[in-house]
Amino acid sequence: MNGPTDETTTPQTAPATQPPQHRPVDDDGTRDIRRERQRENRRRWVAEHPDRVRELNRIWRLEHLESARQQNREQMRRAVVRRRQQEEVRARGRERARLWREAHPERNREYQQRWVEQNRDKIREYYRRYYDNHSAEVNARAIARRDADPERTKQISKEWAERNKERRAEWQRTRRSDPDIYQAELAANAAARRFKRQLSHQGLPPKQLHLATAAERRAHDREADAYFTDSALPEHLRQFTVFAETLTELMLHNGTRMLDFATAYAANRARMGLPPVSAETIAYGRAVELVMQRMRRVDLLTGRDVAAAVRSTQAEVPRIERQQQFDQLVKGVVAHVNRYQVRLGSEAKMENKARAHRGKPQVQAETLVVQIAMKQVSERVPTNRLTADDAREAARIIGLHVSTTPDDRRITVGSPAQGRSLGAR
Repeated sequence: MNGPTDETTTPQTAPATQPPQHRPVDDDGTRDIRRERQRENRRRWVAEHPDRVRELNRIWRLEHLESARQQNREQMRRAVVRRRQQEEVRARGRERARLWREAHPERNREYQQRWVEQNRDKIREYYRRYYDNHSAEVNARAIARRDADPERTKQISKEWAERNKERRAEWQRTRRSDPDIYQAELAANAAARRFKRQLSHQGLPPKQLHLATAAERRAHDREADAYFTDSALPEHLRQFTVFAETLTELMLHNGTRMLDFATAYAANRARMGLPPVSAETIAYGRAVELVMQRMRRVDLLTGRDVAAAVRSTQAEVPRIERQQQFDQLVKGVVAHVNRYQVRLGSEAKMENKARAHRGKPQVQAETLVVQIAMKQVSERVPTNRLTADDAREAARIIGLHVSTTPDDRRITVGSPAQGRSLGAR
């Protein structure tokens, strides 16, 4: 056996079932006929004995492993050369076509237009098939194109509405043909008109609504997805929370001293002719620097995060200081009244006598005691954050505590009439 056997080649040693060979003939035509008959016999035998062919091939490969590998390598080389030649032929054809198109642009355009006119159905089928297979990509590109130029999209929509007034009217008639939908629209319109009249009668401005477009909603959805799918979000929020709380605590404890220093620094800058800077900006800048030095990690914080934390602190510090001053005032006045009740009662009587002498109406002694005590205590405790409403609320709470006995006070504190407990705000 000289080589492997495949479906077109029989082994060299033919089995007993193979038909006998014809006697060679010298005539050329007869020899061709004989060879064709032999090839046909081989093909028929291979088709009738596939298992035998595979077995013979396997045996031959085992006995001639190097020859089989050499044949495989040669076959692969021939295949590579053939593919390279075919690619070169195709490349030369593409290059010739490109040069022809560049040399004859008008003829190329005419050919394309003529082909399009002759194959409208085929083009529609191509478009439909492409859209069926790539509908998501097509819709995404269309949405991105509309979102990139919202003004142009709005203009196109208006132009379409102007061109299709009848179609839009037909759509509206079809929708309102449903009695439930029609009644719901009438009720909504009537409610909107009533609300508008109510605002006008009360002297209030009309209701203002911002109609969010689909592009804005998609942009908001993308930003929300990017925010909530961020793997670093928990650590980012932790750093921001710790930073804001630390900054608030620092300004509560050292805000006054830092503002005094910032005021002096700003005045010194003004004397030196430097551009003016607010003392609050200087104080918060220094506070941010100190908090950055104290925190263990601030690598995920951005400038916007720092600015948001500063704004939060600027709003939170006055509120906390106001609450602290309110609680301190209430507790201080209650303690002052309990300690100097006799003296304050005498001063209240003297105040009523003076009011009677001036022709003013009398005031309850308890109210005067609270007023006198608040005036005396407010000279010792800070009250710069408190307003007139805070003072009246503090006087009401102090009056409730002063006007009751210790036993009644415990009952009053838990009752709804108390309104606010001592020091509550």
